[in-house]
Amino acid sequence: MKRKITFVLSLLFGLMFINAGLNKFFNYMPPPDNLPENLLKAFQAFSQIGWLMPLIGFAEILGGVLFIFPKTRALGALVIFPVMIGIMLTNTMTDTSGLPIALVFFAINLWVIYDNRQKYLPMLKA
Repeated sequence: MKRKITFVLSLLFGLMFINAGLNKFFNYMPPPDNLPENLLKAFQAFSQIGWLMPLIGFAEILGGVLFIFPKTRALGALVIFPVMIGIMLTNTMTDTSGLPIALVFFAINLWVIYDNRQKYLPMLKA
């Protein structure tokens, strides 16, 4: 049962990040009309840095694909983790309206990292 729940959560998590990453390249989802002014200014500033959004989009797509498959899920969780930190900071400092869903995705990411902690041990041994 745990494997099925993990697979469903990982599939949804991965597809969400693949979608978000593809949107950074193709801009098919318009931003909401009611964005706070400071968040809008931040997104405009990020867009001015030509390489930043494609880099984040690439990390989201790569991490999302890796997250879906059990064999690469541990690596996908690490690839997505810095993006999740940015999402959490944005949702706590700039606009808290997306915080509940961000917390759910952050918890899923942390759970997968914790669940795969044995795979990370060789990196931590000196």
